[in-house]
Amino acid sequence: MNFMDSIQGMSFFDMHVHMISRTTDDYQAMADAGVVAVIEPAFWMGQPRTGVDSFRDYFATLVGWERFRASQFGIRHYCTIGLNSKEANQEALAEQVMEILPLFIYKEGVVGIGEIGFDDQTPAEDKYYRAQLDLAKEANLPVQIHTPHRDKKQGTSRSMDIAIEHGVEPGMVIVDHNNEETVREVLDRGFWAGFTIYPFTKMGNERMVEIVKQYGPERIMINSAADWGVSDPLAVPKTAALMKQHGISDEAIKLVTFGNAVTAFAQSGQLNLEELLEPLTIDQSQRFNGSSVLRGGQAPRVDKESTIIK
Repeated sequence: MNFMDSIQGMSFFDMHVHMISRTTDDYQAMADAGVVAVIEPAFWMGQPRTGVDSFRDYFATLVGWERFRASQFGIRHYCTIGLNSKEANQEALAEQVMEILPLFIYKEGVVGIGEIGFDDQTPAEDKYYRAQLDLAKEANLPVQIHTPHRDKKQGTSRSMDIAIEHGVEPGMVIVDHNNEETVREVLDRGFWAGFTIYPFTKMGNERMVEIVKQYGPERIMINSAADWGVSDPLAVPKTAALMKQHGISDEAIKLVTFGNAVTAFAQSGQLNLEELLEPLTIDQSQRFNGSSVLRGGQAPRVDKESTIIK
């Protein structure tokens, strides 16, 4: 028996995945594996953006086309909007991005400000992290924090210190990309602890199993953070299957792969458990601004009467 068979019937919520860089095949594979919802945090594109209109179009894609594309495979798509820490170092451009953020953070499907925080822990990153914490507090939205790859422990502590300094409640903050070095402090201070399951790096799923065994499932959630680099959009269901194999209870698995993400991001008012448990009816004859996920000659999957989205 395939070890993935052990999780058949379970539903998963990947609360950090960059689907704009993935293919429709990935959406289909995720749906087949039980992923019913995703959150796509704003991300950098691998090379510097050269103008604010690039950000404007990107944010519009997150709340528009990508949300539609996910629905065509039965997956609910949410996003967090923000100025990524790496891009905060382009200060002249960052100022312009801060001006347009309020145009997007109140859109349907936006469940938080993110991913923001630190990359190299520069003064510019500090400045725009603080500014976006204030924006999140004003909008009463959760915050999704990117912790740095270098000096992670120090950067994680600093991220939490600053959030508290700005009056943001720990329960409104999801601290992501944790590891064994950071998890205890994050949980002890009342923040949500996100873990990214990457192949060969960051948190492998075997290590994740041990963390759940040690700390339990409360305020812990896992994600794939799949993007244009080496990553796995099926990391959440695969890790769930490994947890099951290692004797972790179904209740604990459901919390770290679904329930905790719902609780944390439902604070935005943009999602609820009842909605997520309701199957999303698929109609691939739909179009978004004239565009379809299908190509010539491909038969659409239609589970209801066709409609056109403009």
